[in-house]
This record gives sequence, structure tokens and C-alpha cells, in this order.
Amino acid sequence: MKLATLLYVQKDDKTLMLYRNKKENDYHEGKWNGLGGKFELGESPEECAIRELEEESGLIAKKLQLKGHITFPMFDGKDDWYVFVFTIPEFEGELIECSEGHLEWIPNAELTKLNLWEGDKHFIHWLFQDNFFSAKFNYENGEFVDYSIEFY
Repeated sequence: MKLATLLYVQKDDKTLMLYRNKKENDYHEGKWNGLGGKFELGESPEECAIRELEEESGLIAKKLQLKGHITFPMFDGKDDWYVFVFTIPEFEGELIECSEGHLEWIPNAELTKLNLWEGDKHFIHWLFQDNFFSAKFNYENGEFVDYSIEFY
């Protein structure tokens, strides 16, 4: 089991996205993702989110909003991933070069037109709703199969 965060920094009707094109043997290579990553030992979801944001973008979160939780059974063919999804509507600092790929502010209306994981196209609009979500996205051999969702 892997614990991770997925972060969507937002400003001026745009969301900061990461085009994964720099890391060797990257399972996400060629895809656009939010920022984030795996928990370090002893971290809370919030601590992981704050650390990952600063490491990948140079930005400092001033406010986090926990939007949901996604379960990805055997996503990488080895482990179940449990991902805490945050938006970050308030931050400070300047963008740095990311070692994992290219960072870009994407207009919110254009997000689902990017080369995202297929499941991301289903949940990305939930980031802009007031409900908390808990979802499960099933993939087999890197291909999207289906999902289930509960809103709270």
C-alpha cells in the first residue's frame, strides 16, 4: 500500500499542472498531473502536501483544502495507492524548475483537454465543487476500466 498526495494549485481561473517528461522510468511520463507524491515516514497528509509543493514548485502553501480521497487498486501493477487530493487556493513564492517535468498554469476550462490519465478527466471537475469526494478508480495494465464515487 502506498500513501500519496495530489495537489492542484489554483490562481486566476488557472491550475498549476506538471507535464511529466524529466524523470527516468517515470510511470507517468508524457502525462499531465497535479503535483504531489508519496508520504515520508510519520507525515500527515497535510505535511506531505506542503513538502511536496515546495519541493516540486518552490511555492509555499498558505491554505490547503482537502477535496477528496481516491483509491487506485494496483495502479502501478504492484501496489494499491491511497491518494489525498488537495487544492491550494493561497500560496506564496516563485516557481522553480521542477526535476520531474515542466510546470505550467493551465486555464481551468482547458484542463480536460490535456493528456491526462483517463480517470483524471472524470475527477478533475470535482476539484471545483464544494462536496468532499471518496472515489475508487480501477486500471488494468495502465488502462482505465471504471470508477465509483461517493460525495459528502
